[in-house]
Amino acid sequence: MEPVARPCGGRALLFEVTSATEVAAVVAAVRAAGLPEVTELVPAARTVLVEVSAGASLDRVREAAAAADPAAGTSGTGELHTIGVVYDGEDLELVAATAGISADEVVALHSGAEYTVDFCGFAPGFGYLSGLPEPLRQPRLESSRPAVPAGSVGIADVYSCVYPRRSPGGWRLIGRTDTVLFDPAADRPALLTPGDRVRFEVR
Repeated sequence: MEPVARPCGGRALLFEVTSATEVAAVVAAVRAAGLPEVTELVPAARTVLVEVSAGASLDRVREAAAAADPAAGTSGTGELHTIGVVYDGEDLELVAATAGISADEVVALHSGAEYTVDFCGFAPGFGYLSGLPEPLRQPRLESSRPAVPAGSVGIADVYSCVYPRRSPGGWRLIGRTDTVLFDPAADRPALLTPGDRVRFEVR
């Protein structure tokens, strides 16, 4: 594939693609190239920003991205995080009714999958986790809640998430966890980084 590459200043390229699969392929290709000049690699929903050190050429970054292969798969290769969840979310019954299954089946499906952190955004430590089983792929709520408690586990579209802090949000809430997703005082403030894997465990 040859993603569209747009310059961002003199030290970065923004690659534009058409799917999360292609985002993952570009990220994997640039990482696999092992380019020492790369200082930042930032995936988003349909873009990947790659920055290099001052004075470095962007040519090798272009070449690496052009070698991306979406057919190679998008499963995460990073650290595996297991997050314990109490499945008692406000929207659990709504999700079950929308899917045409029982609440217990929602829990089994959600906790039985392995997720990949495609990208982070919205709030510090907020990861967009792909891998949501097909029956659970549902739209956001028609109206967002003004305040979603920290640790809330939600689903929306093709993603699952954990709210790292109290904030507004429109995802369908199916559970909660006491796992800390973001701690600004920690050596590694955000628990999740793109490419990491996540499994949810029933508590």
